[in-house]
Amino acid sequence: MSKLSLIIRREYLTRVRKKSFIIGTLLAPVGLLVYMLVIIGLSSYQGSDEIKVAVLDEAKMVNPLPDEKGVRFIPSGNKTLEALKIEVTEKKLDGVLRIPPVGNFQQKDHTIFYYSDEKLAPEKSGLIEKRIAAKIKSFKMDSLKLDASRLKLLESEVSIDPEGIKSDQEDDQSKYSAGVGLAVGGIMTFLLFFMVLMYGQMVMKSVMEEKTNRIVEVMMSSVRPFDLMMGKIIGAGLVGLTQVVAWVVLSGAVSFIVPLVMGFDASQMQAPMTPGDATMDPELIQDTGMRIMAELSRQNWPLLIGSFIIYFLGGYFIYSSMFAAVGSAMGDDTGEGQALTLPATLPLVLAFYIVSMAGWRNPDSSLMVFASIFPLFSPIAMPFRLAFNPPWWQVALSLTLVIVSAVFFVWLAGRIYRVGILMYGKKVTMKEMWKWMFYKG
Repeated sequence: MSKLSLIIRREYLTRVRKKSFIIGTLLAPVGLLVYMLVIIGLSSYQGSDEIKVAVLDEAKMVNPLPDEKGVRFIPSGNKTLEALKIEVTEKKLDGVLRIPPVGNFQQKDHTIFYYSDEKLAPEKSGLIEKRIAAKIKSFKMDSLKLDASRLKLLESEVSIDPEGIKSDQEDDQSKYSAGVGLAVGGIMTFLLFFMVLMYGQMVMKSVMEEKTNRIVEVMMSSVRPFDLMMGKIIGAGLVGLTQVVAWVVLSGAVSFIVPLVMGFDASQMQAPMTPGDATMDPELIQDTGMRIMAELSRQNWPLLIGSFIIYFLGGYFIYSSMFAAVGSAMGDDTGEGQALTLPATLPLVLAFYIVSMAGWRNPDSSLMVFASIFPLFSPIAMPFRLAFNPPWWQVALSLTLVIVSAVFFVWLAGRIYRVGILMYGKKVTMKEMWKWMFYKG
């Protein structure tokens, strides 16, 4: 046990003291700061290129048109289309917008024409289309003598509010339950996938480096191969946790400092409002935010956080042991050994795709239930389902299989590691690694 602790300490301190680790840990929050500043700049960017568009309204439906962001509408007066085209060629105008009469009010699709040799930017094209569509709608209502205020009474929005039958009122779900569950589960899934993959590959690279540099031959003279492998797995895991903690602390500090230093209002991060958004009720927005926060507070956070830690540790030990075994089997030519990483990476990626494709549609589907119990998939799939309160027996079975599988894969990787770490000059195949599992000694 003392030798194992020494290996863990050596693995941890060696990597933590590296300049690359320190720089990478510090650069991540700096990258977050740059990202936030870029988003702030882009969200407030209006653009300086304004185009002048002459509006030829043949049926007198849309005039006058108020200017949009980056688009200045100019009435055509009594000028013909040909005369307006000449002004475009003379650079007096940027384009001509011709709006033909509406022949049939039952027709929903209407085509308007824009004349110019320059391409119309997609943003400006969308603004013009929305503005003209709103004007044509108003023209139709006026022509049919329809009351706009009465027509608005016909518009209805339907949302499902789940109501339990057997459950008590405290467990009653709201219409925001599904959305909040998807958000919480999705964040947990992404973090687990990213962390398990990154730190597992860190173990593999560490094993490959020591094997390539022949340092492992010296260490094996006084340490058992299993202790050496476990020391690397635990040490790399502690390095990863240290980096995550540092990122969380520094990122939180950056997120708190940036608004104070920049004097930035969070409302500026919102997307530009379209004309139809101008009537949004601030009280409705605030009420929606309060309901979402209430739904977040109703989540079983002790269970979510505790299971997150257990599934991370279980998934980390499963996949890092597989990566350690693969690293021990690789020789000097890492390109030839890349095929060995596929069996270790494929289940992790497949689990992520199952959650991304099937989980978002139905977290309790048969495929998701299987993925949340199967130990190679469950470290990614079950945390996603936990936000939707799956049956307790599925959670218990999944946790048990993850813990048992972690112990089994560590033992199995140790059988491969003890042979592969001292083997040089031979191209290793999956068949060869299978034989190593049954070597005696």
